[in-house]
Amino acid sequence: MSKRHLYLLALAIIAAALSAMYYKWKVLEFPLQPDTQVRVWTVQAHVEFQPRRSANAVTLQLPDKTPGWTVLNERFVARNYSKNEIPQPEGREVQWAIRRAVGEQDLYYRATVVRSDEREPAMPDFEPVIPSPPELEEPYATAADTLLAQVREGSVNNITYTRELLRRLGAANPSDEVTLLAERYGADESARAAFAVQLLARRSIPARVIHGLRLTDEPREGEGRLQPWLMVHDGLAWSVIDPRTTAEGLPADVMVWSASERPVLSLEGDTPATLNFTIGRNLADAMATVERRLEVEDASLVHYSLLSLPLQAQDTYRILLMVPIGAFIMLLLRNLVGVKTYGTFMPVLIALAFRETALVAGIALFVVVVGFGLLVRFYLERLRLLLVPRLTAILILVVLLMAAVSVLSNRLGLEVGLSVALFPMVIMAMTIERMSVAWDERGAGTAIREGVGTLIVAALAYVVMTWPALEHLVFVYPETLLVLFAMALLLGRYSGYRLNELLRFRALARDPDPIVPPPAAKAADDGAKA
Repeated sequence: MSKRHLYLLALAIIAAALSAMYYKWKVLEFPLQPDTQVRVWTVQAHVEFQPRRSANAVTLQLPDKTPGWTVLNERFVARNYSKNEIPQPEGREVQWAIRRAVGEQDLYYRATVVRSDEREPAMPDFEPVIPSPPELEEPYATAADTLLAQVREGSVNNITYTRELLRRLGAANPSDEVTLLAERYGADESARAAFAVQLLARRSIPARVIHGLRLTDEPREGEGRLQPWLMVHDGLAWSVIDPRTTAEGLPADVMVWSASERPVLSLEGDTPATLNFTIGRNLADAMATVERRLEVEDASLVHYSLLSLPLQAQDTYRILLMVPIGAFIMLLLRNLVGVKTYGTFMPVLIALAFRETALVAGIALFVVVVGFGLLVRFYLERLRLLLVPRLTAILILVVLLMAAVSVLSNRLGLEVGLSVALFPMVIMAMTIERMSVAWDERGAGTAIREGVGTLIVAALAYVVMTWPALEHLVFVYPETLLVLFAMALLLGRYSGYRLNELLRFRALARDPDPIVPPPAAKAADDGAKA
């Protein structure tokens, strides 16, 4: 296979991995840092009323389709009331009911919301149904027709028609027609918006009122209130218009609370009630928030990821996903630097053991166990045992030594020694065997150098593998390992000098010494000259 093919393959893998990471970062909004926090809003609706009769039923419209926002969780607090959530074609609502109600009644609905990843939120899609126009008596009918005729002269389509109508209805110096009609629809914003929908129905323009709640980025708590907006259909799609400013479009800080034509709050028997909103903003863990938001928006994005695993399995994979990181460090140190070690992945396994004992204590325990094992190995060499019995004997002694160190540490009050049993016993036994063989075949210096190299690589791998930021990045973005995979492919063709070889052979790079001819050649040369 040519190098060009290898380079293209590695480049394609890196591009695919980086694209997946960018999508998860920008679109799905997975955090890059483990301690990242995001803003969440807690919205509480408080229904308060004094019952006129013992039996009462309270109906409250709930957020359903919230463009640009995601409801993470909900809570209902209504003492002694039954609760029934009812889905409706235009949204959903909760109905509280009680057989006997005495005294002041307080009912609460609380929701935690967060901004969603939608860059251009899509408004709820309803059928453009024209409501029945109101039957107005005189002189209100004449005033409405006159006003609508004046609005028609200053508009070209349904959107401009609606904006001009709202501008006239909310003018500081209204016309006589608007002043007369204000006696009919009232002076508050909700009544004016509802009456605008009725007037638009007289001209066969589909429109409806939606209610939204402003969630600002200011870090403060306070009272909020629902505000009306108008949805107008222009023949192709719905558009949102602010009845106060006639501006088109829904502001980014507005969460749609209800798009239903039903009243936001209704009680049986027209019992008077108040609906108050309290808004609080705080910070929450970004990873937990993203996970919960994806479960609400698209559960499949979570169900087919590592986040769907049980917590114990997630903790296991947090460690396993760091093993390739240690192996890549091993690759760099062996192929580029030239560090000699015992085995290829033995330093990585030792680095995993250091996670339980910490670095300094782990190195000390490693030196003690291996040093004692070497002494036993040299003694067993005199007994001329075969390989497998010798390894079994060393393993048994290693386990006994670990147990002895643990007991001694416990008596001395040192918790570090209790983790020595978590060392991979077979790896320790094999390390002792390979180190003793290297001692016999290549000398004590080589064996010690390879042992020190093993500890250096294991220590460096431990430092990198226990870095919280990298551990979080690899677990949340496992595509990172594909980048390491592509780099391993590229390094697989490297056959140049290592750093330690450049130091060993640095004398060859110096200027060559002048060649001194031997004495016989020099005498012959002198005779020729004579």
